[in-house]
Amino acid sequence: MIKRSSFSRFAALGLLALVAGCGASQVPPGELLNGSAQPQAVRPNVAPDKATFAFDRFTGAPGNVSDDLARYVATVASQKNLKLVRRVGAPATYRVKGFLSATGSQDSSVVFYVFDIVDANGNRLQRIEGQESSEGGTGDPWAHVTRDTLERIAARSVVAIEAWLYSS
Repeated sequence: MIKRSSFSRFAALGLLALVAGCGASQVPPGELLNGSAQPQAVRPNVAPDKATFAFDRFTGAPGNVSDDLARYVATVASQKNLKLVRRVGAPATYRVKGFLSATGSQDSSVVFYVFDIVDANGNRLQRIEGQESSEGGTGDPWAHVTRDTLERIAARSVVAIEAWLYSS
């Protein structure tokens, strides 16, 4: 059995590994974990009604989880009038690169997510990150990630993208 404090440390290490794997860290790791050093967001350079977004395939999650999350993101984006480009390789104002990781204990699984909004040159303009829990946790943590969990990730991420888009 994993103790709560051990689980929290394990989850924090998982998030650190995920963020480091995203090429994000030129900041000392301790500062990333306690939130004292966050990369500065760059304001959008396109009017919100002209902006288009293309989501790259999510990294780190099994294909079925990635596919489900992509569908939920598309649904929420449509409800928010966020324009998604859905054809592979089609030009878009911004690309969104998603990185996911999951860890579990005996009673729950946690999905950590990071979405980077990048411009056409690959420069990161904004980072969205968070975590969502699901009940159940023995074995493969991805097996316990529920539809509700993925819908919450999609909703929070799209709302954050929308907030960034209208921040200028």
